[in-house]
Parts: sequence; C-alpha cells; structure tokens
Amino acid sequence: MLEPRFESALALRGEPTTTYVSMREITTRGMIDLRGLTSDRKFMAAAKAVLGFDLPKAPRTSNSFGDVKVLWLSPDQWLVLCAREKAPSLAAEFAKATENTHALAVDVSDMRSIIRIEGEGSREVMMKGCSLDFTDADFTPGYVRRVRFAEIAALFTIVDASTIDLYVFRSYANYAWDFLLKAARKGSEVGLFNGR
Repeated sequence: MLEPRFESALALRGEPTTTYVSMREITTRGMIDLRGLTSDRKFMAAAKAVLGFDLPKAPRTSNSFGDVKVLWLSPDQWLVLCAREKAPSLAAEFAKATENTHALAVDVSDMRSIIRIEGEGSREVMMKGCSLDFTDADFTPGYVRRVRFAEIAALFTIVDASTIDLYVFRSYANYAWDFLLKAARKGSEVGLFNGR
C-alpha cells in the first residue's frame, strides 16, 4: 500500500536573491483545525488537557508552549500548529478528549502553504498586498489576522518585529509567491521603516 507523502506546493521555488527581504516556505509545520465553543467548559478543559495550556479567547491572539502554538481564528475556531509529524497523533488526542462534546479536530497540514517573510521591510511588503497598516501598535509578536492579501484569502501572524508568516491556501501558493517576488523586488522599497 502506498503511504501518503507530503509535497510542497512551492517545492520548485528556491529562496529568492532579487528581493530586499528574505522569503522561504515553512514546510515542517503541521496544522490542526480545532473547533468548539468557549462557553463549553468540558471542551475548554479537554483542549487544555491535550495542549497543556489554555486556548486563546481574545480575537487576533495566539498562545504557545514548546513547539505547539495556537492561533485564534474566530470565537469557535483555532489553528493548532505543531511539528508536521506530530499533527496526526495530536488531532487524534483532541478527537478522543472531546468525543463527548460538540467539537471537531481535523489535521489540515496539507491545506495551506506558509511563506515566511523576514527582514526590515517585511511589514512594508505586506502593506503592498493588503489595506492594513502594519505600523499599528497592535501588530506585536503573536498577533494573528485573517486578511485579503493580493486579492486572495490569507492569514498572517507576526513572529517578531521583522518576521511575518503568511498562510495561503495551497492552490494559491505560487500566485502569492509571485506577488511577493514583485512586491519585494530590490529597488521597490518605499522606506517606511527608515526612521521617518
């Protein structure tokens, strides 16, 4: 029997040398779509028992411990991030822990591609693709938001002051990569972060 094998949507794309920020795909991250009600104490307790920490309840936030991070997506939805090889067993743990509650845990590791944008101009590049002001004081490490980026549905999280992870559906990965190559092309810097 054939074993399932992960294949990156951006496997043929190398790290660019023509951009003023660094760009690379994160391929080692597993993802679990977790759904449940924050008002359901059994669900919240079960999730905490599996994770070892509380699910974030505040909009656009995240929590993490060790190699597991949870992104708040909506009042009843979270994206659990972990090592890719750990995702199937962690999803099974969630399913078992929440079996008597109104909940869902699905391994969606192959659903999205993650593009990491690093460098002083990373926020400027993101602003070229959407209408958000990435200089806003709320955009601190751990901040999470769904957004329309370059006219496609996307999700991003602020990793640190100059690093952003952009999540796009796998079928749009090459489109997003090509957009970023143009938006971050050397010579196209706007200079919003040069102390002005």
